[in-house]
Amino acid sequence: MLAFEIVDTLNSIEPGSAAFVPMDGFHMRHAKLEALGTVKDKGAPHTFEGAEFVEFLKRLKSADCAVSGPGYSRKIEDVVEDAFTVSPEARILVTEGNYLLLGSAPWDAVKPLLDLAVFIDVPREKVRSRLMKRHAEEGLFAEERNREHINRVDLPNYDLVAASKPRADLVINLVTER
Repeated sequence: MLAFEIVDTLNSIEPGSAAFVPMDGFHMRHAKLEALGTVKDKGAPHTFEGAEFVEFLKRLKSADCAVSGPGYSRKIEDVVEDAFTVSPEARILVTEGNYLLLGSAPWDAVKPLLDLAVFIDVPREKVRSRLMKRHAEEGLFAEERNREHINRVDLPNYDLVAASKPRADLVINLVTER
């Protein structure tokens, strides 16, 4: 993942100066999605705790002690508490996630917290093939279920996110075979 590589590179230059802050840990818990009847929508913007993510970013920006955050495990398809810790020495926070540049609440509160917003533009068909591969690697669901989920949730999410590209400070067109 590009965000990890950026953090690793920054930390190789100045150890401890950068930290990775994933948006994925702010998925709604699976039990909450079941209670809301929205499990089939998992991954769509409304299945995240977006306001909590915004508050977490605000807390990190003013933190003077270590702060732990949640992650997301594709092996169990749920949130994992305290999956990462950001030390107070980390002055560069690299976050990534599909909805960071959306113009609707609560996501619209993310961009003002960012010093630089970079949109990584990947062709739609490349995204589709990567999603099929990722879903297959976990082996939790049948190929037909994965295809249906990608077509019903992931690709409409791609289209929504693509519309947020003008809000970025920098757009990088990612051309890769992988």
